[in-house]
Amino acid sequence: MHITITGGAGFLGVALARSLLASRSELSGLRLVDHVEPSEAAADVVGDERVDVLVGDLVDPDVVDEAIGPATDVVYHLASVVSAGAEADFDLGYRVNLLGTIGVLERARELGAGRDRPVRVVFASSLATHGSAAGGRTVDASAAQRPETSYGVQKACGELLVNDYHRRGFVEGWTLRLPTVVVRPGAPNRAASGFASGIIREPLTGVDTVCPVDPATVMAVISPRRVIDAFDRLLDLPGDALGADRTIPLPGLGMRVADAIAAVRAEGGDRPLGTVRFDPDPEIQRIVDSWPARIESAPAEALGMGGDESVAAIVRQHIDDELDR
Repeated sequence: MHITITGGAGFLGVALARSLLASRSELSGLRLVDHVEPSEAAADVVGDERVDVLVGDLVDPDVVDEAIGPATDVVYHLASVVSAGAEADFDLGYRVNLLGTIGVLERARELGAGRDRPVRVVFASSLATHGSAAGGRTVDASAAQRPETSYGVQKACGELLVNDYHRRGFVEGWTLRLPTVVVRPGAPNRAASGFASGIIREPLTGVDTVCPVDPATVMAVISPRRVIDAFDRLLDLPGDALGADRTIPLPGLGMRVADAIAAVRAEGGDRPLGTVRFDPDPEIQRIVDSWPARIESAPAEALGMGGDESVAAIVRQHIDDELDR
């Protein structure tokens, strides 16, 4: 099996690569593609003889051709300009998030044309595909998608493209629609949801941080472990496990900001903890308020892709996986 991960230098890309290398004996080649090199934290992954790294722009056809080589069986398409970044730079967001996705699907289509079965393409979407009609509410797999950010529109377009390329038999398409992933290790990024990790990650290492939204704000979240498990499970599912709609929304636990801060205090043990200061940012609050507060997903549950049991459990996972290892 040969797999390509776009966005392979990002934290989910590296975590997925690490999981696949450990669990998939049939994996003979794993290509990580990104516009930057993986960090030193990924040294164990990059050092594996089955792994090669490609640095380049996925909108460049030559890079896409090299990224998704003739032997590729599966593409995990995780690369994107994140939410606040796509909102701040309209042209960059559409260039990477829409044109980049089309490029990946077209390359997979080209390779699949000469094979007995198409390339399996797994696309990472986002709860940002929902708009303010879902804001602050519990939604399920039937909830309407009316995105109110450019990032949300771009991800919704990606979902529709995967459906259509699958319908035409060009690829075997799958989409996982992700809640906000908490806790993201490493440095903060430009995601509007980035503070949701920061209010846990920074205090646990004794660093003070700023939260741009009201403490009563509730967000649908999921742990990295649950996301990686879902991505891994897709490799074992038959292509007909879904119908025409190829999107699986992953369950999102409703996390209140104030409860996340309290969970850090409760689970932090003897660590010297940093503080969280509130400094409202109306634009971030507007974006976050347009997202669901909780996501229920019967399709995910039926496929064994469950959600997290509590905010405290997510905090403990981060301590175990990132701080105590």
